[in-house]
Amino acid sequence: MPSDARTNVFIVEDSASIRERLVGMLGDIEGVSVVGEAETPQAAVEGILRTRPDSVLLDIQLIGGSGIDVLREAHPQAPGTVFIVLTNHPNPQYRRICMEAGAAYFFDKNTEMAKVRDVITALGATHH
Repeated sequence: MPSDARTNVFIVEDSASIRERLVGMLGDIEGVSVVGEAETPQAAVEGILRTRPDSVLLDIQLIGGSGIDVLREAHPQAPGTVFIVLTNHPNPQYRRICMEAGAAYFFDKNTEMAKVRDVITALGATHH
C-alpha cells in the first residue's frame, strides 16, 4: 500500500470553534485529511456527495436543520462512507434514529471526543 494513502474526512458542525478543534485533532493523525466542512444540511449533503469522503463527522444540531437530515439524504447515496455522529445530545432516541439512518458510531461530544480520534485512526488502518 502506498505511503501517501489518505483517509479523507468531511466535518459537519455548526460551531466554528468545534470545527477548528476537530480539524486540529484530525490533523495530528498521520494519513488523515479533512476534505471539507459544512454547517448546514444542504451544504453538508452537497459536500459529501462531491468529495466522497471515507468518513463524516456529523453533529445533530446544524444551522437550518439537523444531522439526521444529512444522514437520511447522504448515506443512501454514499453507502461506503462511515458516518460518525458527534453530539451534545446523546439521548437514546437520537442514538436509535441516527443508527437507523446509517450512522456507524454515535458519540457524546462532551465525554467521548477521544473515541473519534481512535475510530478515525482505525479506519485509516483498515481502509488502506
